[in-house]
This record gives sequence, structure tokens and C-alpha cells, in this order.
Amino acid sequence: MKNYRKIYFPIAAVVLIALDQLSKLWIVNHIPLNTIHKFLPGIFSLTYLRNYGAAFSILQNQQWFFTVITFAVVGAACYYFVKNLQGNFWLLFGLLLIISGGLGNFIDRVRLGYVVDMVHLDFMNFAIFNVADSYLTVGVIILFITLWKEEENGINH
Repeated sequence: MKNYRKIYFPIAAVVLIALDQLSKLWIVNHIPLNTIHKFLPGIFSLTYLRNYGAAFSILQNQQWFFTVITFAVVGAACYYFVKNLQGNFWLLFGLLLIISGGLGNFIDRVRLGYVVDMVHLDFMNFAIFNVADSYLTVGVIILFITLWKEEENGINH
């Protein structure tokens, strides 16, 4: 019975968004802006940065652009989610992560005018990111793999 998805998936989205927002609130309240604190040495550190752009800080101060893109992506993901509510769990889970990540960063942009970033990978030179960014990345990977496997098996949406 897949009707539980109508209840549990929206609750999961709220929980994921809350975790993202709480992690950002904790960083803002405990780590001074633009400082790095070792967390798991050699793996990652925690920092507090304000990102006025997108990934890798591109497109700085383009809030209208990000608003339009967020509505388009989250709207499309929500539509596809509802359309496939009885479908593949992994497809829905990937969409859930994309929706949660998009909304988590959107809340920052609306409330603060920037996105709070906090995770600094110590073992490689990579952009500093946040929990919502992780949701988006993992969600896109899951969605890509799921759609690829479904195409391989001849399943159409």
C-alpha cells in the first residue's frame, strides 16, 4: 500500500527543511563569520560564510534570478512528485531531496538575502556548502540513477 506516501513524504520534507534551517541557525550562533573550526580534522571543518550567489559563489546578488529558478525547479519537482506518487520509491526520494534542498536555500534567500554555508572539506579544494546543498546533490544523483535504470528497463513516465 503506497498511500502512506501522501502523509510521510510531506512530513519528511518538513523535517529535512527544519534540519537544514537548524544547522544554519546553529552555525550562525556558534561560529563567527568567515572563520573555520576543525570538526573532523582531515575530513571537514565548520565555517560560517554568507553566499550571495549560487554554487561556487557564481551569479552574486542575483536574487530575482534565484527566485525564478527556485520556483521553476521546485515547482517542476513537486508536479513530477505528485504525478508519480504511486511510482518508484527512489524517484520520489530523489525528488523529495531536491524539493527540500531547494526550499531550504530559498528560505535563506528570502529571510536573509543570502544563503548560509558551513561545510568545508579539508581533503580537497571544493566549494563550501550547506545541508540543503547536500540534499540537492544527493537528490539529483538519485534521480539520475533512477531515471537511467528505468530507461534501461523500458519504464516510461
